[in-house]
Parts: sequence; C-alpha cells; structure tokens
Amino acid sequence: MKIVIAPDSFKGSLTAKQAADAIATGFQRIYPDAVYELIPMADGGEGSVQSLVDATGGRLASAGVTGPMGAPTDAVFGILGDGKTAVIEMAAASGLTLVPPDERDPMRATTYGTGELIARVLDEQVTRLIACIGGSATNDGGAGMAQALGVRLTDVDGADIACGGGGLAALHRIDVAGADPRLARIDTIVACDVANPLTGPDGASAVYGPQKGATPDMIAALDRNLGRFGEVISRDLGIDVSDVPGAGAAGGLGAGMMAFLGAELESGVSIILDAVDFDARARGASLCITGEGEISRQTAFGKTPVGVASSPSLRDVPVVALCGAVADDADAVYAAGIDAAMPIVPGPVGLETAVADAMAMTEAAAERLARLVRAGSRVSVS
Repeated sequence: MKIVIAPDSFKGSLTAKQAADAIATGFQRIYPDAVYELIPMADGGEGSVQSLVDATGGRLASAGVTGPMGAPTDAVFGILGDGKTAVIEMAAASGLTLVPPDERDPMRATTYGTGELIARVLDEQVTRLIACIGGSATNDGGAGMAQALGVRLTDVDGADIACGGGGLAALHRIDVAGADPRLARIDTIVACDVANPLTGPDGASAVYGPQKGATPDMIAALDRNLGRFGEVISRDLGIDVSDVPGAGAAGGLGAGMMAFLGAELESGVSIILDAVDFDARARGASLCITGEGEISRQTAFGKTPVGVASSPSLRDVPVVALCGAVADDADAVYAAGIDAAMPIVPGPVGLETAVADAMAMTEAAAERLARLVRAGSRVSVS
C-alpha cells in the first residue's frame, strides 16, 4: 500500500514538512509496512519557499534588502533541488507583516526590496524564477521592483519619481535601457491565485488597499496612479497589462512582473505541483492525505488540498484532508475532490494549546484516520 502525504503548512504552528512528518508518524503506527511518499506542499502563499525547498531537496539562502517602508530587512529565498530554479516570496521583502499596523501607508510603501531580492537571486546563476506574490504591503504596481533592477521611471523633467504608490502620479516615462541584462536570461513564473485586474472596482487599490492602510481618498488616488502606470507601460513598452486577470495581485505587482520580467501568471498550487513533480511521485497511491490550517469554502478555490486532489494520478484514489479546523461552509470541498475532512483537535482547546501541541495532535489524528481506514477495509457492502 502506498500512502501519499501532501499537506500545506498549518499556519502559525507547523510547516508543511512538519505536518507531513507528523501524519506519517501517526499513520505508521497502524500501517508500519506501507510505502510513504511525503510531498510538502503550498499554493504560492506563505511557506511556499520552505515547502518547495523541502520537497525538492533544495537549500535556503537570504539577502539583505530594503523593507516596504525603507527599513532594512533580511529576506529568505530558496534554490530548488535542480539547482536551476529559485523561488521567492515577495512578502519576505515587501510584505504586510513587516509593517506595524499604525505605520501602514500604501502611498509610500515600495517593492524596491523585492527587486533587490530578485537581483540577489540572479547571482545564483539560475534560469527559472518562481515568484510567490501574496501578502504585500504595497500598491506601487512593482515600480519599486523595477527601479531596483535598473529601470528608470521618470517625471516630466526627467527626474526619478518617488517610491510608493503615490509616486506614480508623477510618472511620465519608462526607460528600460539600464535594466539588469540578466533578466533576459531567466524565465519568471508568478504564483497568483487572484484574478483582480489592475484598476477599477475589482482592482488592486479598491479591493486590497484598505488592509494596507488606505483611506477612501487614498484608494481613489492609488487607482488613478495605477491606471497611469498601465498607460505608460503600454505606450513605452508595448505591453498591455491593465485588463489581464491577476495584474492587480499584490498591489499591481502582477502587472509589474509581466511588464519588466516578461512573467507569466499561473495558479499558485499548479506551479507548486509541477515544481515538485507531484503527478509522477503520487502515481500508484492507495490513499492521499493532504491538509491545511482550516478547511473552508475558500479551500475549494485554488488552495492546496483541492489542488492536490485534482492530480490526474489521484483519479479514483481517496483523498482525506486533516486540518486544524473544519469550517461550517466546508461542504464545498467535497464537490472539488476531497472525500473527507477531519480536524486534528480532539475537542475544545484554546488557540495557544492547539498551536503548542499541533505536532502531537496531528500524529494522533493520523493514527485515528489509519484506524478508520483499517476498519473500513473490513466493512462488507452487499
């Protein structure tokens, strides 16, 4: 019997690898002779770098970069096991968690550090970059990233515009003559699980601006500025990014990566599945166990468990999700390929206890699942 174990991280408590290890430990108590294939997973959000490094036998590295509000910070990135692919999380350099709530200001927040992180990645001689762009503090369309990579964004007088989404109001011209030449030698894929356009009522500023500290007046200004950015990109670079689904991801960074890196936007979980060679590794499975912190209706829209369940290698294979909690609206996942969802907590517990004991609870839940599997194998349906 082959058991594929492919969970996402349990945010705040277990990495994907720790979750996979715990599930395997518990299941082995009942099925010690089974073949176990552990594939730590992610969907392009927080923890994707660690999951991909763990799943491919890669390595972590770090770079000193400029944080979203200008303070220095260290950003971790990964080199995958093939030695040719790098993976970054923009949140490590330009993320919302790097800015205290009372200091958030998308008019000034910049993706400059994300550009510095990409420049550091290029030093590794990689040929492929996977960029995970969730969790941004920024709304500058990737302008800061472009500036860090040698692109000039200038006003009508030829001076460099200011950083942040507010600076785009003065944008007059884009000059890519000084862009890092190494960008032409790397293929960039953006892990993006939102379909927001750059501007408008469903755009970056209107939908995500408030959580980054934007007031209604700021939202209107930021939306105009991103509109201007899109117009200048179209005129000077010949690339139309304004209406592309996903262009508004990460405060418009999706648009910036398309414009300045030639990036393609793809489903985050699809990218991860491909990068870890999931279909080949899952072939021949008798059961798949996946999971994440909470199974809810949102899980059905591109999250790891449903992405795992969609693998062609798992057609007709039972897929069970272990999780920290099963939400009231979780029934949507059953139509999306998940056969059952089970919480790891044995009863009512406080959040602090659940986080502290997550490893032991996951092991115990996996053992309970294995007992159910064993009991089910003895049920006669006639």
